Amino acid sequence: MTSEQSPVNQVPPPVLHALSSDVSTVVSTEATAESSGAAISEDEQRLRELGYTQELARSLSGFSNFAVSFSIVSILSGCLTLYGFGMVTGGPALITWGWPVVGAMTLCVGLAMAEICSAYPTAGGLYYWAAKLARGNAPAASWFTGWCNFMGQVAVTASVDYGAATFTNALLDLRFGLSATPEHTIEIFAVILLLHGLLNSFGVRLVAIFNTVSVWWHLLGVLLIVGMLALLPQHHASVSFVFGHFVNQTGFQSSFYVVMLGLLLAQYTLTGYDASAHMTEETRDAARSGPRGIVNSILVSLVAGWILLIGLTFAIQDYNGEVNSPTGEPPAQIFLDAIGRNGAEFLLVIVIGAQFFCGMASVTANSRMVYAFSRDGALPGSRLWHRIDPRTQTPNNAIWLGTGGAFLLGLPALWNTTAFAAVTSVSVIGLYLAYVIPVYLRLRQGEAFQRGPWHLGRWSRPIGIAAVGWTALITVLFMLPTLSPITVKNFNYTSVAIAVVLGFAAVWWFASARRWFTGPRIHDAPAAGDPTEAVPDPSTTPTPQEETG
Repeated sequence: MTSEQSPVNQVPPPVLHALSSDVSTVVSTEATAESSGAAISEDEQRLRELGYTQELARSLSGFSNFAVSFSIVSILSGCLTLYGFGMVTGGPALITWGWPVVGAMTLCVGLAMAEICSAYPTAGGLYYWAAKLARGNAPAASWFTGWCNFMGQVAVTASVDYGAATFTNALLDLRFGLSATPEHTIEIFAVILLLHGLLNSFGVRLVAIFNTVSVWWHLLGVLLIVGMLALLPQHHASVSFVFGHFVNQTGFQSSFYVVMLGLLLAQYTLTGYDASAHMTEETRDAARSGPRGIVNSILVSLVAGWILLIGLTFAIQDYNGEVNSPTGEPPAQIFLDAIGRNGAEFLLVIVIGAQFFCGMASVTANSRMVYAFSRDGALPGSRLWHRIDPRTQTPNNAIWLGTGGAFLLGLPALWNTTAFAAVTSVSVIGLYLAYVIPVYLRLRQGEAFQRGPWHLGRWSRPIGIAAVGWTALITVLFMLPTLSPITVKNFNYTSVAIAVVLGFAAVWWFASARRWFTGPRIHDAPAAGDPTEAVPDPSTTPTPQEETG
């Protein structure tokens, strides 16, 4: 049946719709449209209708698009990096049951975003969507969405690569006796960021290859870790311990409060899937491949991540000893206690490899967001960050801005042991604020929203409402203190970091930008007969051809 059988599009339930989508290579159909006397593809024509010329190399398949988001979600990075945090904020019971609860709500956010991505497949992603969907003051909606996204993207890169540095330090401690000090971790952190900047500068084809390897590295890595932890240890935790044991080592008396804090483990992991939207200008059949990349990265991560967490929790041998591991990473100590030094080192190599892939994909997505945002003049020094390397067709300056910003954000870990937790919270809040603003604006559009070929039909509104409500909850939650009594050392500085970034954006907006920032700019004259106007007005956006199901 077609999606136009009734005023409200009738489609299968969204999860089944997403599962039926093929994440393998998608070859876009070619549409012939006259532009300067040359035929252009359907993707390029749609991009022109949205106001941009094709500058980036459109060489990614649908699977490669999915691979970028899946690599950034990175269950082997997020789950293991904050596993120690989960052990003291709820323990095994919350680690096990918090994951599917957070996963279900995250899927609502992802589905709502995917529908908008299909309508507006551009590298700008979230801030572009906000401009197109706002009923009034579109430039302001675009401006603040973009700054939230920029903040979240840089924080994700910092938290992922800092996490990779801590696990690398743990491995080096086991193998060579390099103590896990803040100074050593920061040095490793700098080297990892440098490598990610260099690899991303070589071009999108190399990045696509690494991201494809990353998908299989993650999936096979989970199977190896869970398999070894299931078969090799002499002792396993009981079922009641894994699914029902509650731990509170925060100092707070309220169990409910601790449960809420413990959700950060899962929510931090299930972020970054907006990368599929930022890569749409480099993806074939972008209006379908981008949404599928968002949804499938969440679904696959949800299943594989739960298996990983349960397998790791069953392998716990000495709870307090592993929480306070001299390696600095409780999962590393669990590996060591459960299967010995050689096995632990092997598993750490798998984890570090996954974290390395995750950080590289994060830099990729971050640079595309910076490129698009500066293309529209919204960052200081936009002319510099928008430049494209003519040889590789990659935004190299944007790449180094993202890696440099991530390094600065990770530096406070030298002096404050809770700084890393604050960085993870900033990444979650920054990204989810950017996610939810266009979702909220799309809800206000109602049936006036002009859907792309991938959409939710009658499920749009309930899923959108759930996404907005969940984001409001976690935004407040992850600014709250995580340890009691509260001191200068353990204070949650998330609110301070967010206030600084958004305060800067607000001051710049009211002092200057509101007079010249008009939202996403039209960079190419529309083709003859194209009704798209320069003002970001949803009523003027052409309706993409509806998909037949």
